[in-house]
Amino acid sequence: MKFETVIGLEVHAQLSTLSKMFCGCSIRFGAAPNSQTCPVCLGMPGVLPVTNRTAVEYAVRMGLAVHCDIQPHSVFARKNYFYPDLPKGYQISQYEEPICLGGWIDVEPEPGEKRKIRIHRIHLEEDAGKSVHDEAYISGNETLIDLNRCGTPLIEIVSEPDIRSPKEAYLYLHKIRQMVRWLGICDGNMEEGSLRCDANISLRPVGTTDLGVKTELKNMNSMRGVEKALTFEVKRQTEILSEGGAVIQQTLLWDEAAGKAVPMRGKEEAHDYRYFPDPDLTPLIVEEAWVREVGESLPELPDDRKNRWTADYGLSDYDASVLNEDRGISDYFEDVVRETDNPKTAANWIMGEVLRRLNEEKTGIENLKVRPGDISHLIRLVNEGTVSHSAAKTVFDHIAETGDTPDKAVEKLGLKQVSNASELGDLVQKVIDDNPDALKKYLGGKDALFGFFVGQAMQASRGKANPKVVQDLLREKLNALRQSES
Repeated sequence: MKFETVIGLEVHAQLSTLSKMFCGCSIRFGAAPNSQTCPVCLGMPGVLPVTNRTAVEYAVRMGLAVHCDIQPHSVFARKNYFYPDLPKGYQISQYEEPICLGGWIDVEPEPGEKRKIRIHRIHLEEDAGKSVHDEAYISGNETLIDLNRCGTPLIEIVSEPDIRSPKEAYLYLHKIRQMVRWLGICDGNMEEGSLRCDANISLRPVGTTDLGVKTELKNMNSMRGVEKALTFEVKRQTEILSEGGAVIQQTLLWDEAAGKAVPMRGKEEAHDYRYFPDPDLTPLIVEEAWVREVGESLPELPDDRKNRWTADYGLSDYDASVLNEDRGISDYFEDVVRETDNPKTAANWIMGEVLRRLNEEKTGIENLKVRPGDISHLIRLVNEGTVSHSAAKTVFDHIAETGDTPDKAVEKLGLKQVSNASELGDLVQKVIDDNPDALKKYLGGKDALFGFFVGQAMQASRGKANPKVVQDLLREKLNALRQSES
């Protein structure tokens, strides 16, 4: 029997606000344990939470960006469960009335094949603290609790069970990460836990519509980790069902080092959490005028910008995707194109030299000393014949280190290209005279040696000669020699 994979993802994005969801404590990552807490996030008796307006705005931004309906009336609820890093004994979340409903994200499993993954809901909630027990300095039967993260604002993005393969899950999660970073609402760092993903997965016989028994996968710390964990679980469930067995509904922890998922506990249902409206918080009222204002403030979204580039600039789908992965890089490219009429050349510079430099320095585009105007100026210098393309790359690296202007860098490095035909004529003649053996072979019919002469001339000029002028002069002189011999 053949089985169809059914996957739904629950993605938690930690919002990049300055303070927590219901109090004024900082959410800065890396602070000393338990140093960013107060009576509100510690759940002390008598305290009252106050909703973070910026967190609500970020939820609305995300909802609008993925085509959700923003609900004018939503309610915070208490999700009750006991865990050492949850000091109140409950988590403030949203259940029956979330802030965003519906929506979708498009993924492209194969070139030209688009799949729409529907979003069931996006809701606001607070994060729990962190239990620490894996580090080397902690004894075997000990767990330490850090409550700095407790109360940090989150949005949970819950997909419909529309994902049909681990690859699609990876692409969907990749799109979510791109979007939250693009909107500036989350840094998307899975390694630090600011973006986390749980996956629900089941199998069913092909052609049926009823959902099978699902398992939940947790503890996946990278997008590739999500894909690998789901691949493992598809294989495990397929083997069980193919042998006539039954899948047990349970929560599994992904062990990255071992490459397998291990049982953690039985899978909870919603009723296990005994949700009820939080009596300390009034309903969340989001006015239509505010939603409209937030919508008007959204930047051009990634897919829209990519489509515009392929249509207006003639960029390939691959080039547009690479340049559009990060909003900073995307905006940088837009700034370069504004000052040059050759988007493809601008794209090549950014995908080549700019991304190379950022990877070498392990930094972001905001820290690059080469400004967009410098790139467009370098393109002009090459087009005008002032510097060669290879020299322009040297100039780029010089600017990246010093912050000099392109013209100043060219002058300092002595890289101004020589295009004077009379000046280069003597150099070309000397190259011909200094290589009699190669000349004899070329005149004998080995046309491929023309490139050798060009290389020798460029080397003799230390890269300053205009390659086109050199080629024209060499062609003229070598053809004249051939004619005189015939």
